[in-house]
Formats: sequence, C-alpha cells, structure tokens
Amino acid sequence: MVLMRKLSTVLVVGVGLIGTSIALALRSRGVTVALSDVDEDAVRLARELGAGQPWQGEPADLGVLAVPPDLIAEVLADLQKRGAARAYTDVASVKAEPTAAAARLGCDMTTFVPGHPLAGRERSGPTAARVDLFLGRPWALCPGPETSVESVRLARELISLCGGQEIDVGAREHDDAVALVSHAPHVVAAAVAAALERADGHEPDHLRERPVALELAGQGLRDVTRIAGGDVRLWRAILAGNALPVADEVAGIARDLTRAATALRIGQLDVITDLLRRGISGRARIPGKHGGPARDYAVLQVVLQDRPGELGRLFNASGLAEVNIEDVRLEHSPGLPVAVAEISVRPRDAERLTEALQFHGWYVSELWPGHCDPVVTEVGAG
Repeated sequence: MVLMRKLSTVLVVGVGLIGTSIALALRSRGVTVALSDVDEDAVRLARELGAGQPWQGEPADLGVLAVPPDLIAEVLADLQKRGAARAYTDVASVKAEPTAAAARLGCDMTTFVPGHPLAGRERSGPTAARVDLFLGRPWALCPGPETSVESVRLARELISLCGGQEIDVGAREHDDAVALVSHAPHVVAAAVAAALERADGHEPDHLRERPVALELAGQGLRDVTRIAGGDVRLWRAILAGNALPVADEVAGIARDLTRAATALRIGQLDVITDLLRRGISGRARIPGKHGGPARDYAVLQVVLQDRPGELGRLFNASGLAEVNIEDVRLEHSPGLPVAVAEISVRPRDAERLTEALQFHGWYVSELWPGHCDPVVTEVGAG
C-alpha cells in the first residue's frame, strides 16, 4: 500500500544551521518551503542557497520552529494566533521547559509536537547548512497526551523526508538523556578549550607567533575541543533551559577529574587506570554506524600526498580490492605536504586492503582497536 504524502508545504521559522538544513532537505524532496526569520539578510541568504522563498503569510501544513529554546513558546503562540500552519514542531535541544512555557501561554497543545534532531555542526548560520545533515541521525519526538494524531503524523513525515530516525521519548526523559550525551560534553569541551588560554609557552607572546604548547597540539586536542566552537548565545539558552540535569552530569564528571588529580599527585595509578578503563567501556557503548553496539574495526593509517585526486585514488583502490570503507578521517601535518587518512574496515578485510594500497605505492600502518601505537607493516613508494 502506498501512503499518500500529507506534507506539501512547510514554514521554517529560523534559518540558521538546523532550519536551513531542514529546508534544503525538504526542497530536495519536492516540498514547498517558506522561510521566516527576524534577520532578513539570513532569509535572503537561505533563499539564495535554494532553501525556499520568504514567507508571505500563507498557511502551511507544518510549521518548524528552529529558534532558541527560550523563544519556542512565544513564537508558537504568535504563529498559532496567525493561523500559520495546521501543526507545529520545534528543533530545540531542550524539551520540558519550552513545552511547559507554551502551555502556560495558552498555546493549542493539540497541534504542537516537540522535537529535536540530534544533528549539528560546530559552525552556525545558513551557510553551514547541509542537505544531508539529518541522514541516519536520531530525531526525538516528544508528543504530549493531548497532541493530535494528525499533528504527530505530519511531524513524522518531516523526519522521514529529512532522512532522520524517529525516537519517541518523554520530554523530561529526553532532557535528562541529552544532558549526559550532549550538553555536559559541550561544557567539558569548553573547559578544555578554555584551558588553552593558559598556553603561554616559555616566551612572551610578542616574541612567538604561537605558544610552544599549541605548536605541539595534535588531532586528539582537536577532537576533544571541536564542539567548543558552538554559538555562545545559543548554548547559553540551551544550558539555561536544562540547567539542573546538566549540573548533575558536570558534577559527576568533576568528581572523576578531582579524584584523578588527587591520584596523580600522590601516585595512585590504579585510580587512573580504573578511569581509563571505564572510559574505554563507556565509549564502546556509543552506537555504531548502523545503530546498536559499536563494532570493532581495524584502522589502517595511510600517508597521502597533498595533491589533487589523491583521496579519490585511495577510494578507487579500495573498490578494486572489494573492501568497504566503514569510516574515514583525515589529519593534516602542519607545514608538510602530506596527510594521514585513518580508514576503518572490518578486521577480515584489513590485510587485503593493506596489500592493495601498498601495491599502489602508499605507506600503510595498522592501528587495531585498543592499541595505542600503530604497527608499521611496510613502507610503500609514497
């Protein structure tokens, strides 16, 4: 049986990263999208990117509120008063307080389906938007007991059209969960990045272009601090809206760090070992590429010359070897014309791909799960 599409027109209010990405995804599926934002320049830019046309007040099937969590209730009330859409959803990363605030304002809660796509980037604004941002990503829906079936259907169709994976969850349970997996990690990443302000090196700043500590910075530091580049105003609103659950998670992390600091000072390395082991165990619980438990992969490190077509050649060689690349990441060497590609493959494919890449002249080493150092297998022609 073919289900008829109910979602043909969507109003996106707020054309930042998430709002514009939703609009682009919908436009790629043939949905008519209207755009609204207090920043008219942002609307013009989103339109130039192909995300839709400025809203002229016409009613839509669904209104998507891509605004900070502290503005959800106010914007929802205004849109409902103007009859902007048949149903509404939002994308804020906090659910309980905005939903309660909407009810206090007298919003029609039968047409509101709180939502939150678990996708994003450290960049912001419409120029950071991507049509594929939500592909395969979890998308929480938190309908209340009064939410109509039709409103939920429209929100679910939005998720499907954007390529997301729906997860139904209560608003409070959602907020507790994201405090652990999103909000507290952002605070921790910010704290680590803020510590870099103390990286003054051994010479006055006016004598050095960069402090020596930053000269030694590697990919690990970039990984840990990547999300610390998020928009400050947005994150202030997110953390304010989910303050107590985030505070509890940050306090728990702080206790671990305090114990680690004490153990390091007095040489109790068993405490540190326990923390490291728990870290490995916790990381292993993060869902893998296709959901469910993470799978152990063999990681091949390949040195690439910084020249056009090099990555394409690598993928082509993998295809000729009939090996599927499960994941890939690039790390560039500052000041050198080379990069290291870390390619994740199934362990049974590692030897075959290594031989194929070496045949084509690449330097290859293997970094297996749980190892700290690569094991060099051979040096190719480079």
